[in-house]
Amino acid sequence: MEEQNSTMSQLSDVIRTTEETKMTSGNTSASWWSPIDRFYFTLSVIVIGAVGTAGNLLILYAMVASKQYKKYLLILNQNVLDLYTCAFLVVTYSLRHSQSHLNGSLSYWHCTLIVTDLLVKFGAFGSVINLVLVTVERYLKICTKKKLRRWMILSAMAFTWIASVVYNVAAVFSTTAFVDGKCLLYAIFAGKFAKSFYLTFNFLSFYVLILFTFVFCYGRILTVVRRQTRVMASHSAAQSSSAQTQSKKIQTNVIKTMIIVSALYAVMWLPTYVPMLLYYVPFSNSGRPVVVSYIVIISEEWFVLELPTSRAMLATARPSC
Repeated sequence: MEEQNSTMSQLSDVIRTTEETKMTSGNTSASWWSPIDRFYFTLSVIVIGAVGTAGNLLILYAMVASKQYKKYLLILNQNVLDLYTCAFLVVTYSLRHSQSHLNGSLSYWHCTLIVTDLLVKFGAFGSVINLVLVTVERYLKICTKKKLRRWMILSAMAFTWIASVVYNVAAVFSTTAFVDGKCLLYAIFAGKFAKSFYLTFNFLSFYVLILFTFVFCYGRILTVVRRQTRVMASHSAAQSSSAQTQSKKIQTNVIKTMIIVSALYAVMWLPTYVPMLLYYVPFSNSGRPVVVSYIVIISEEWFVLELPTSRAMLATARPSC
């Protein structure tokens, strides 16, 4: 009973804080983000999702037709994840503003599945995990001369889906509620420690650790490639110019891959973590709601814009040696 009262009190505090934030920043936000602006943004997201869906379908068709999918299973899984993400991006944003026509349990599921972008995040987070697995698999193959067995790769593919679904379902359904016609996103926590733990874990696991993996693995690959190049040169003083050119090309491709993948991930995902960082930055009581509301709006919309870039990141990271 005490726990239930605590939860209801927390819900009341969240609702009151939400209302105060809207009152503080409502006029400014309305002028900055009008309904017509949101309509055009939603339309542009749907177009991006449709183009991404068509592009990934073409890539999958090419891989199946050429039978390359048997050789690059993780690449195949990456394209399937991107296809799923883009397809549900279209579905989610087509249904996102239809809540006014729903009632009862449908409003709750609309809140948890559509408004939170949960269905989209299944593919987005899975795509990130799979991209890391592609990087690690390449590192093991080049740096340790160990080739993963087929069952290992299939298990890794299944892990990308299962881990993404479990993590996002747990995060959404434990922190999101639909109360008095309001969808409270990631707002319900057992306490300040639980909120801090969630924010810290999310930032470290899906941003810092991912970037570290990219830099470490591709850095080690570059070191091995350079060492092999020096060994080949020492055994053949009269190494042909074409062989030297090929060695330099391999090194350049590795450097380019490391820089592009790491930089794109750092830049494109940073806006989604800015609101989390703001929890630890002191603001005045009058200024904080305005700043947070702006950043949340920007990061929320930026999240869906950066989803299709995973395919571009993967294209730059295809095996080149």
